[in-house]
Amino acid sequence: MSWRVANECADRRFGSAARKQIIMFLADKASDDGSGIWCSKGTIQRHTELGESTVKRTISDFLKEGILIETGRRPCKNGFTVIYRIVLARVMTLESMSEPDDGTGSTVDGVRGPGWTPNHPKTIHKPPTRKRAEAVAAVEDERFEKIWTAYPRDRRRGKAACLARIAEAVKEGIDSDDLLRAVQDYATESEGFTRSKVCFSDNWFADRRWQRFLEAMAEERQTQTALAADHHARLAAWVRDRSPMCKHITAPQVTALVAAGLVTDGQLRAAGLAA
Repeated sequence: MSWRVANECADRRFGSAARKQIIMFLADKASDDGSGIWCSKGTIQRHTELGESTVKRTISDFLKEGILIETGRRPCKNGFTVIYRIVLARVMTLESMSEPDDGTGSTVDGVRGPGWTPNHPKTIHKPPTRKRAEAVAAVEDERFEKIWTAYPRDRRRGKAACLARIAEAVKEGIDSDDLLRAVQDYATESEGFTRSKVCFSDNWFADRRWQRFLEAMAEERQTQTALAADHHARLAAWVRDRSPMCKHITAPQVTALVAAGLVTDGQLRAAGLAA
């Protein structure tokens, strides 16, 4: 989270409560320069409790207005998640919500107090406590250590350098679970190789040899997504045609069809799948 980005966004007018809520959620995920925001529209919807169409429309508007830009894509279980950056220069051109500050501050018994109160929009709040920061670091260290230990024991070398490379990849947006699976897939693939044909861990991470495994995962997920879409399309056709095969459609599948907008409540009732 960037306190700087959050404070800048909090101090500007974005035109509606929904737009402000979404930009503040994105600011919570940003680095100090506004970059590194990776969260799907579904995630934004769940956390802001706004409608799906509102989230999609607002993100689209932010992109058109130059408040957001796309900087890349990150593989995920459903294909990929877009990585965004909040353009601070654009945000700072928006109308400020602050009242004019005469800089006099408050006084107690004739003694001037601080110019700004703790909840003043220009007050840069302190980051989380050291205890909380240490807890977050401990979780990251545990995840990185797990990736390191997944590498074949006889080929581990330069632990500190490897952990630094792992942290660097995660900071770029690589999911640590995907990186762990890449290491595990390499270990399985190279099992039984002679010493001359294997790669030591420091070179493997430095050369980013995990990349091809991540690309394979992304292709696999895209294939699974396409198969799921075809399957849902077939189920939706059964519903629309009131096919006897509708009796095989499960409740979770009905929920998925409705969420995807493939069928209506009326069509479900006509097919005997909804009250």
